[in-house]
Parts: sequence; C-alpha cells; structure tokens
Amino acid sequence: MNLKAKDIAYVGLQLTLFLSFLLDISLLSFRLPVWIDYLLLPLILIGGGVVLLALLQLKTNLSIFPSPLRGSNLITHGLFKYVRHPIYSGILLSAFALALYLGSGYKLLIAFLLLILFYFKSSYEEKLLLQKFPEYKEYMKRSGRFLPGI
Repeated sequence: MNLKAKDIAYVGLQLTLFLSFLLDISLLSFRLPVWIDYLLLPLILIGGGVVLLALLQLKTNLSIFPSPLRGSNLITHGLFKYVRHPIYSGILLSAFALALYLGSGYKLLIAFLLLILFYFKSSYEEKLLLQKFPEYKEYMKRSGRFLPGI
C-alpha cells in the first residue's frame, strides 16, 4: 500500500472523532421517553454486530486506511453485497443510537461529524477502488454506500 497524506489525514480525523465521542461532556443533554431506550439498545448491538461481521468478511483485505492493500480482492458478498461500506454503517448506527440513548447532544454532534467524515472518506476510497478494480463501477450500481439501495 502506498499511503498518501489524505489516507493519514482521514484516519487521524477519524481517531480524533472516536476519542471525542468517548469524552463525557454533558453539553446539550436531553432525555427521550424511556420506551425509546428499548428500541435504541438493540440498534447499538446491531451496529456492533454489523461492524464485527464486516471485519470478518474482509479478512486480509482489512486496512484502516482508504487506499486498498496490494494484492487485495474486491469483496462483494455477505454484507458487501448490499452495502459498500458496512463497517462505516455499523459504526454510524451504533454511534447515533448510543448518543440518543445517553441523551447527549454532544455525542450526537460527533456522530453527525462521523457521518460527514465517512461520506468524504468513502468517496476518496471509492475513487481509489475504481482505479484498482474496473468492476467496481458496476458494483456501485448494485449496492448502497451506507444503506442498501441508497
């Protein structure tokens, strides 16, 4: 893999947002009805499950950087059949659900910033994947970026 400054910047920003999410800042706190908590808890777990399953499906193709690894293969089965970036999807689902569950406007803001970051990081990653895998263009038509069909 030939790392570029963009690769390092995206991963650095991602790490910064992950660490920021962990901070316990009670800025913009709110409380949702208790019954909503029962809906949010499974979403947090589902998001974590999606991340774990996608990591297992990537196997040796996994990298924290957007640039594809040398000798990597295009994965289009399992979760990747429906969504091109299921790890980002799972992280976002868990982050938004956890922020709502905790009633943290601060964490909700960080989750929204992660969504923006993942949009731009995935756009950059897809540009590189199109260069490496000519069939990626057709794959993009059959799968959603973060959600199936979208």
